[in-house]
Amino acid sequence: MVTRLGAVSHDLTPGELALLQATFDHARDGDLGSLVDHLDAGVPVNLTNSAGDTLLILAAYHRRREVVRALLERGVDTSRVNDRGQTALAAAVFRQDTDIVTDLLAHGADPELGPQSAVAIATFFDLPEMLALLGR
Repeated sequence: MVTRLGAVSHDLTPGELALLQATFDHARDGDLGSLVDHLDAGVPVNLTNSAGDTLLILAAYHRRREVVRALLERGVDTSRVNDRGQTALAAAVFRQDTDIVTDLLAHGADPELGPQSAVAIATFFDLPEMLALLGR
Protein backbone atom coordinates (compact mmCIF):
# COMPACT_ATOMS: atom_id res chain seq x y z
CA MET A 1 0.00 0.00 0.00
CA VAL A 2 1.22 3.47 -0.86
CA THR A 3 -0.11 6.47 0.98
CA ARG A 4 0.74 9.97 -0.19
CA LEU A 5 0.49 12.30 2.78
CA GLY A 6 -0.71 15.33 0.83
CA ALA A 7 -3.52 13.33 -0.73
CA VAL A 8 -4.96 12.11 2.56
CA SER A 9 -4.06 14.91 5.00
CA HIS A 10 -7.57 16.39 4.87
CA ASP A 11 -8.94 13.07 6.19
CA LEU A 12 -6.62 12.95 9.21
CA THR A 13 -6.95 14.30 12.69
CA PRO A 14 -4.24 16.71 13.84
CA GLY A 15 -2.79 13.92 15.99
CA GLU A 16 -2.66 11.47 13.09
CA LEU A 17 -1.07 14.06 10.83
CA ALA A 18 1.54 14.84 13.49
CA LEU A 19 2.33 11.12 13.85
CA LEU A 20 2.87 10.74 10.11
CA GLN A 21 4.99 13.88 9.91
CA ALA A 22 7.06 12.60 12.84
CA THR A 23 7.58 9.34 10.95
CA PHE A 24 9.31 11.28 8.17
CA ASP A 25 11.45 13.03 10.79
CA HIS A 26 12.44 9.67 12.28
CA ALA A 27 13.54 8.38 8.85
CA ARG A 28 15.47 11.58 8.18
CA ASP A 29 17.06 11.74 11.65
CA GLY A 30 17.84 8.03 11.93
CA ASP A 31 15.59 7.45 14.94
CA LEU A 32 15.24 3.75 14.23
CA GLY A 33 13.33 2.83 17.40
CA SER A 34 10.62 5.44 16.91
CA LEU A 35 10.35 4.71 13.20
CA VAL A 36 9.92 0.98 13.82
CA ASP A 37 7.31 1.73 16.50
CA HIS A 38 5.32 3.78 13.98
CA LEU A 39 5.60 1.12 11.29
CA ASP A 40 4.59 -1.60 13.74
CA ALA A 41 1.59 0.54 14.71
CA GLY A 42 0.42 0.56 11.09
CA VAL A 43 2.10 3.47 9.34
CA PRO A 44 2.59 2.31 5.72
CA VAL A 45 6.20 1.44 4.88
CA ASN A 46 5.76 3.19 1.52
CA LEU A 47 4.38 6.41 3.02
CA THR A 48 5.11 9.33 0.69
CA ASN A 49 5.18 13.02 1.56
CA SER A 50 3.74 15.84 -0.53
CA ALA A 51 6.99 16.07 -2.55
CA GLY A 52 6.88 12.38 -3.41
CA ASP A 53 9.69 11.50 -1.03
CA THR A 54 9.35 8.14 0.65
CA LEU A 55 10.74 7.16 4.01
CA LEU A 56 13.35 5.19 2.07
CA ILE A 57 14.41 8.15 -0.06
CA LEU A 58 14.80 10.34 3.02
CA ALA A 59 16.75 7.69 4.92
CA ALA A 60 19.05 7.04 1.95
CA TYR A 61 19.70 10.72 1.34
CA HIS A 62 20.49 11.35 5.01
CA ARG A 63 22.73 8.27 5.13
CA ARG A 64 20.70 6.35 7.72
CA ARG A 65 21.75 2.82 6.89
CA GLU A 66 19.98 1.12 9.79
CA VAL A 67 16.74 2.83 8.83
CA VAL A 68 17.23 1.80 5.19
CA ARG A 69 17.79 -1.79 6.29
CA ALA A 70 14.71 -1.80 8.54
CA LEU A 71 12.58 -0.51 5.67
CA LEU A 72 14.03 -3.09 3.29
CA GLU A 73 13.30 -5.85 5.80
CA ARG A 74 9.67 -4.67 5.86
CA GLY A 75 9.34 -4.91 2.08
CA VAL A 76 9.60 -1.24 1.11
CA ASP A 77 9.28 -0.54 -2.60
CA THR A 78 12.73 0.44 -3.93
CA SER A 79 11.23 1.62 -7.22
CA ARG A 80 9.42 4.70 -5.93
CA VAL A 81 10.37 7.92 -7.75
CA ASN A 82 9.82 11.30 -6.11
CA ASP A 83 8.46 14.40 -7.81
CA ARG A 84 12.00 15.39 -8.88
CA GLY A 85 12.51 12.06 -10.64
CA GLN A 86 14.83 10.62 -7.98
CA THR A 87 14.91 7.25 -6.25
CA ALA A 88 16.45 6.15 -2.97
CA LEU A 89 19.28 4.59 -4.97
CA ALA A 90 19.93 7.89 -6.75
CA ALA A 91 20.00 9.66 -3.37
CA ALA A 92 22.50 7.15 -1.99
CA VAL A 93 24.67 7.48 -5.09
CA PHE A 94 24.59 11.27 -4.80
CA ARG A 95 25.70 10.98 -1.17
CA GLN A 96 28.30 8.38 -2.25
CA ASP A 97 27.18 5.96 0.44
CA THR A 98 28.63 2.66 -0.71
CA ASP A 99 26.90 0.62 1.99
CA ILE A 100 23.41 1.93 1.28
CA VAL A 101 23.93 1.64 -2.49
CA THR A 102 24.98 -1.99 -2.00
CA ASP A 103 21.98 -2.72 0.25
CA LEU A 104 19.53 -1.17 -2.21
CA LEU A 105 21.01 -3.02 -5.18
CA ALA A 106 20.82 -6.29 -3.23
CA HIS A 107 17.08 -5.63 -2.82
CA GLY A 108 16.46 -5.04 -6.50
CA ALA A 109 16.78 -1.26 -6.84
CA ASP A 110 17.04 -0.32 -10.52
CA PRO A 111 20.04 1.94 -11.34
CA GLU A 112 18.31 3.23 -14.50
CA LEU A 113 14.95 4.12 -12.92
CA GLY A 114 13.72 7.70 -13.08
CA PRO A 115 14.72 10.80 -15.00
CA GLN A 116 17.35 11.49 -12.31
CA SER A 117 18.44 7.85 -12.10
CA ALA A 118 21.35 6.58 -10.06
CA VAL A 119 23.36 6.12 -13.26
CA ALA A 120 22.52 9.65 -14.42
CA ILE A 121 23.59 11.08 -11.05
CA ALA A 122 26.86 9.12 -11.01
CA THR A 123 27.60 10.15 -14.59
CA PHE A 124 26.72 13.83 -14.13
CA PHE A 125 28.78 14.20 -10.95
CA ASP A 126 31.63 12.02 -12.30
CA LEU A 127 31.47 9.40 -9.57
CA PRO A 128 33.43 6.45 -11.00
CA GLU A 129 33.22 4.40 -7.77
CA MET A 130 29.46 4.70 -7.81
CA LEU A 131 29.30 3.80 -11.51
CA ALA A 132 31.37 0.71 -10.78
CA LEU A 133 28.97 -0.30 -7.99
CA LEU A 134 26.08 0.17 -10.38
CA GLY A 135 27.78 -2.11 -12.88
CA ARG A 136 28.49 0.62 -15.40
